[in-house]
Amino acid sequence: MGNSMFFFAFWFMILVLGNSDSLSDQEKDRIEELPGQPSNVDFSQYSGYVTVNQQSGRALFYWLTESPTNRDPKSRPLLLWLNGGPGCSSVAYGAAEEIGPLHINSDGKTLFINPYSWNKLANLLFLESPAGVGYSYSNTTSDLYTFGDAKTAEDSYAFLVNWFERFPQYKHRDFYIAGESYAGHYIPQLSQLIYERNKGVKNPIINFKGFMVGNAVTDDYNDYVGTFEYWWTHGLISDSTYKSLQKACEGTSSEHPPIECIRALSIAEMEQGHIDPYSIYTKPCGYTSSLKRRGRYPWMRGAYDPCTENYSSQYFNLPEVQKAFHANITKLSYPWKTCSDIVGGYWTDSPLSVLPIYKELIAAGLRVWVFSGDTDSVVPLTATRYSIDALNLSTIANWYPWYDNQKVAGWSQIYEGLTFVTVTGAGHEVPLHRPRQAFILFRSFLENKAMERSSNSI
Repeated sequence: MGNSMFFFAFWFMILVLGNSDSLSDQEKDRIEELPGQPSNVDFSQYSGYVTVNQQSGRALFYWLTESPTNRDPKSRPLLLWLNGGPGCSSVAYGAAEEIGPLHINSDGKTLFINPYSWNKLANLLFLESPAGVGYSYSNTTSDLYTFGDAKTAEDSYAFLVNWFERFPQYKHRDFYIAGESYAGHYIPQLSQLIYERNKGVKNPIINFKGFMVGNAVTDDYNDYVGTFEYWWTHGLISDSTYKSLQKACEGTSSEHPPIECIRALSIAEMEQGHIDPYSIYTKPCGYTSSLKRRGRYPWMRGAYDPCTENYSSQYFNLPEVQKAFHANITKLSYPWKTCSDIVGGYWTDSPLSVLPIYKELIAAGLRVWVFSGDTDSVVPLTATRYSIDALNLSTIANWYPWYDNQKVAGWSQIYEGLTFVTVTGAGHEVPLHRPRQAFILFRSFLENKAMERSSNSI
């Protein structure tokens, strides 16, 4: 009797201690309070690093903002948000100026609550990927010059596998991925990895349900055709430049365009003049310095550049902020930036199209939604429509307006296996320009319900 009790106690302690390792790591990542945050924060936050490659010392930084306590975070799904670039930070854009609960004031030191944060609907996980973006790092410098789509997808998958071990309460929870711009490559490729590695697993830890992408780089040929058409039909370029772009660029790689295409793009940029290409009807902020820093072409790189980007650069470089985030633990030799100067400039592989992945995942029954702000000239509505048309999907519900407060908020078309939604008056970052409508869009996605044909409310 005594021996059996001893062995029971021994194995019980092993079980408890084994589980407590992940819980203690989780607690180490808990954010007690961010500098400048308002007093009415009613949700838990965690941030820190997850190693994705021991040999080279690659570690990716994340920020988790759970649902508010009065919204029962334990019952809510988990959403991974990714920004693109390649080389831009999901913390800077997705979290701090789009869908996250805490946005940065113009002083660059204090925060305010986003009333349309998506964490009211899901627990939000923001990832800075690949290494070299934001706070994410590698101890092997050559890594920063050899990233591409495939390596980024593998590292993001490794991150998820290890992150779920640290946060076991999210295992088997409904899981979705969303994002925008060059994440139009990241998201389908990561989704494909998860789907293929879940095959044959009865109760997968990563309980992947589907993805949603906005103003997404999808297919080089259709992206070029649709973008040049948008520029021309919106009066941004001349007839002759439109023809030159068609001749020099269509059918070429957007990541590595030929010199003739680059010349034509430069002429188009000159003709467009002093506008913000990411939101053609709004006043640009820091236009000259922004273009000098990142460049406008090819259009995949960078993200919408409002003044909020400047606030992020200020806030996330504050030593007290980095301490609260458990970030920059290796004391990087360069400052935190919204978009990496190195990573995107040395991108090694980028498939001409991710449409074959769409076909595979649609056939698998995963939920796929695509949305588009209609004032973005970087990855415009027309480009997305051409890409979707190339899938040759059957139409279930033809093009119709959807409403918010008695006003048309956009249009939608429902295909067999894919829902497409536009948001009127929104630029490249839909949740930044139209936060309420973006919230309604995300709610509809989670519920897998068509956008309302009549007035609705939150």
